[in-house]
Amino acid sequence: MKVAVIGAAGRMGSAACGAIDAADDLELVARVDVDDSLEALEGADVAVDFTNPGVVMDNLVWCIDHGMHVVVGTSGFTTNRLEAIEQRLAGGEVGVLVVPNFSIGAVLMMSLAEQAARFFESVEIVELHHPDKKDAPSGTARRTAEMVAAARAAAGCPPVPDATETDPDGARGARVEGIPVHSLRVRGLVAHQEVVLGGVGETLTIRHDSLDRASFMPGVLAGVRAVADRPGLTVGLEHVLGLGSP
Repeated sequence: MKVAVIGAAGRMGSAACGAIDAADDLELVARVDVDDSLEALEGADVAVDFTNPGVVMDNLVWCIDHGMHVVVGTSGFTTNRLEAIEQRLAGGEVGVLVVPNFSIGAVLMMSLAEQAARFFESVEIVELHHPDKKDAPSGTARRTAEMVAAARAAAGCPPVPDATETDPDGARGARVEGIPVHSLRVRGLVAHQEVVLGGVGETLTIRHDSLDRASFMPGVLAGVRAVADRPGLTVGLEHVLGLGSP
């Protein structure tokens, strides 16, 4: 399978190039970065995008229109953006896999949080990253909140309790689908997340730590190998790993 990487000079893009190049069943055919033409992608079966929210949609449109499958590690995907991708893909054979987090441990953390959420009255998310990260909350935290909220809604759980009446400075964090999310940006960190659940007399904390970007590469390779078999839009590596619905 021929693979191209967009954002190849970045930290994640560079690591992805190395992992793809080292895989016996994959061939790295293009490294594309800022100021390079997307025409350099021609000939690839799959493109991997590690760019930024400002350009990723244009990259996706080009790839879809050229019949190229895409694995996306770039963050910043709102509901509107996902709907736009679905519309672009409608009726075609191209697959797009949008992955908030490629770490298999992080995907398991999200799945465990989804399973546990209906058993606890309270749930909040704390995500911790390096201060060079451009967006907050992280795509992983947003996706976790969406999964947790959906699981709680399906189980008929009430909103998480919170008696806060005044919070002029936003100390209680953001709300994603009704779930409180708190973002920390600290030098020395890579990518970390805690899901804190609480009930009467007990708490449960589910935490994942990525200490090196190498932890994301098995997930990147799994996504590259699977995307062609999933026409349309797929959000989350859990579906590739057999943890989500088909």
